[in-house]
Formats: sequence, C-alpha cells, structure tokens
Amino acid sequence: MPEPKSRPLNLKSTLKTLSAGALVLAALDDVHAQYAPPPPPSPFPGFLNEYWRAQDPYANQWDIGGEIRERYEIKEGFAVPGKTGSADFRNRGASVDNQYLLSRIRLHAGYTEKWWSAYVEGQSSLEDGDHRYSYFFPAATLPAGTHPKQGYGPESDQIDLHQAYFTLGNHKEFPISTKIGRQELTYGDERLIGAFNWNNIGRSFDAAKVRWQNAWFGVDFFSGMPVVPRDGQFDMPNSYDWLSGGYATSTKIPKTILEGYFLARNASREAINFFSSPEFPQPTARDVYTAGGRLKSKPGELDGIDYTLEGAYQFGDFAATQTGKRLNQDAFMFIANGGYTFSDLWSTPRLAVEFAYGSGGNAASGTHYTFDNLFPTNHKFYGYMDFFSLQNLEDLRLIYQCKPTSRMSLSVEGHAFWLADTHDYLYNVGGGPRNVGGYGIHPTYNPFVGTELDVIAGYAVTRFAMVEGGYGHLFAGDYIAQSQAVNGGSRSADWVYFQTTFKF
Repeated sequence: MPEPKSRPLNLKSTLKTLSAGALVLAALDDVHAQYAPPPPPSPFPGFLNEYWRAQDPYANQWDIGGEIRERYEIKEGFAVPGKTGSADFRNRGASVDNQYLLSRIRLHAGYTEKWWSAYVEGQSSLEDGDHRYSYFFPAATLPAGTHPKQGYGPESDQIDLHQAYFTLGNHKEFPISTKIGRQELTYGDERLIGAFNWNNIGRSFDAAKVRWQNAWFGVDFFSGMPVVPRDGQFDMPNSYDWLSGGYATSTKIPKTILEGYFLARNASREAINFFSSPEFPQPTARDVYTAGGRLKSKPGELDGIDYTLEGAYQFGDFAATQTGKRLNQDAFMFIANGGYTFSDLWSTPRLAVEFAYGSGGNAASGTHYTFDNLFPTNHKFYGYMDFFSLQNLEDLRLIYQCKPTSRMSLSVEGHAFWLADTHDYLYNVGGGPRNVGGYGIHPTYNPFVGTELDVIAGYAVTRFAMVEGGYGHLFAGDYIAQSQAVNGGSRSADWVYFQTTFKF
C-alpha cells in the first residue's frame, strides 16, 4: 500500500424519519453514564440554519452547519509509538513524554423529505507537534510497500469523508426504515459499538441498516465494514473485517430500559494487512459472536436512584497472531453501575460506584479466554487517560458528578485496576496486548495494575461555544513495577488537556 502523501503545515439535526420514541431512547441513554458536557443555554441549530429558517419556513428541510474542535494534550509516562524502547510507565532509558495539538473540522449538509433523507459530512483532522509515528515499528511488521514513517501522527487525516448516507422510511407511518452508506454506529453506552468521538478522527462504517420499530420495541439489523483512516488517501473500509448483528431496545417495562443484542465480527487472515496504524490497528483472523443484554433505569423514576447492568458472552474462534492457529473463543464481560443523585442539594451531586470485568486467561490450553472489546468508545469508562480496554481487566470505579451552574459540569473519578488473570496480557486502550518493553505474560506477578484519578470540567460559554479541561494521574501498581523492573523501575503517569468546541 502506498505511503500517505506529506502535507504542509455533531451538531446535526435529527432526521425527521426518526420517530419520537427513538428520540426518547437516545436521550435516556446518555443520562448517568459518565461525564457529559453541559447543555447549551438554549438550542442552537447553526448560524446558517437559524438565518435561513427565519426567512423561509420550508428551509427546515435543510441542515447545513459544522463544528470546529481544538484540543491540546500533555502526556507524561505514556508510550510513544515509534520511539525505540518507549513503554507505558517506563521510568528511564526511553521517551515517554509527548505534547500535541489536535484540530478537527466537520462540515455537514442534510436534506429531509417525508419518506427519505440524505446526509453528507466531511472532516479534516490535523495534528501539530505529535511525536507518535504514523505506522507501527519495526518495518518487518508492516505490509508490503510501506515503511516506517513519523508523518504527522496517527490522528491526522487531513481531508476525508466521515459520513455519507441515504435513509428511506417514516416510522410515523410505517414500521420499517433503512439507512445505507458511510455512517456512525452507536449502541448502548458505547462499550461495544461506539462512534469513538473523543478521537480526532472518530469512527464510521460503510454499512447498511434496517430498523423495525413499533409500540413495544425497536430493533436494528445491520452489517458493515469499519472505515480505516489513511492520511493523504481516501479512507476505505477494511473489506476483510465485518461487523453484523441485531440490537433491540424496549421501554415497556416500568422504570426500565431493556436491551438485547447479538453481534458477529468476522475477520479473515487478510484483514490484518489492510493497513497499519498505531491508532487503528487491524484485526487478526476471528469469527467472534457476542450475545448480551443491558438493563438501565429510566432517569427520574426511582427517586434519585439509577443503575445499569450489562453482560455479554462470546463464542466462536480467534487467532491471537497473524499466522497463529484459530482458538475456540470462550469469553465474557459484565458491568454493574449504581448511583444516587441528591436533587435537593446545591449542584445536584451524584455519587456512583461501578465494577467492570472483561475476562482473560491462559490461551495455551487451546481456548482464547480474552474478551474481544469490538468497536468501543473506551475513553468513557476505564479511565480518561486511555490506558486500558475491557480485556483481561477488573476495574472498580468511584464517580462524583455535579453541576455547579446550569452551564457547567464537573466529574471526579477514581479507578482501581487489576488483571483478571495473570496468565494473560495487560491490554492497551486499542485492544492490543502489551508484549514488549518488559511487559508480557507473567503468571507470578501481582495482579494489581494501579489506581487512576481523573478530574474533568466543562463550561458552555454560549449557545455555540464550549470549553473543557481535565487532569489525570495514574499511580503505577505492583504489576507495572514488576514489569518495568528490567528497565530500571516504573513511574506514574500524568495527563492534562484543554479543549474548545465551536459549532456553526
């Protein structure tokens, strides 16, 4: 695959084809999950939409606008892909510090008729100062025709198409609708399938989706391929990697949202060679099937109490390496989250506790016990510093959230991490095993990985502008200290970010 060319230095309106019931479900899903930016002081459709609709009521069929997001991050104690010997929490002998600016511009245009709609969204993702490389090292791991290159970093994709889809249907008059084209897929809390919006590029699929909705439930049937960002080239889907499934939601149980799903990820031996990128590693061969369900309380119907319970089991087969034998997949995950909101107190604080478990285990027996995290938005759940995924992991999470003013949100979280099984790896946020730089499978090591403290705050400055910032510190535990002893010892990690978002 040719090397990317060098270069010099979602406020979209809800489609009318969606029913009121679908809108309610989408709103409920975002409540009491994790930190969420504060709402604007009043609705903002976009400058052009606002002006145009005031002049012509028929202009409501159009949606034209965009968003500019700027984020500066400082990382200390983080592995820097492409730097020799760099590893998370390494104390000396290699670079583990990085600072960079991420810029993302999205422009969209949509048009809606009674029975159909179309939507197009372009995106420009830029980086400045990032020391991470664009391709994995060493060169022996790269596909034919490529070579190690620093580039502008793995979150750079200067000009590309993020979404472009067509919908057909009207749930107010007919129970079935379709959506075809490049689109985001987001289900549940995004623990298994999410838009990965924190990332400078995000995630989309070239997919087809059919929705059946009635008074009792709604269910999506979908199939698609993940789009792989390639800076300097048009982003293409990995045609050797397919995600398919069905996801059903019902609100008919009193005070409860009930969801059930069956997902299939099918990747052939060729999938891993489609493209090589530190930020978007391609999968080894697998046919993994995930069956699961989620129970979630409806906001405001349990006198301040809220809860989420989710569990999933996986079966099929999984090849841990490019040429390795396919092993039987036997893995599972579960999470339990419970909280209480003090609505009568200033800032309406919420206290919550969560436990998340992703299985792991010894694959030498011929069975792969490590849960496949699929296509998640892990940034929301297992520490905002983005070190871990829900694979061979136990995470005890304490949460404090409040709103000091109507325009401000504050979240303080603490995490304690353990390996689920020391006969397996410690996996990074992208799902890859840490198997270099002192890390590996160490059955005799202490399973305690460490603790993390995060503080995140956001403020809605105007209807169209928001600022956000945060700090995280991870205290390295026994497992990290033992793994880094060969490198002269371990260190803790620090992370700071500041972000602005402007919608137009």
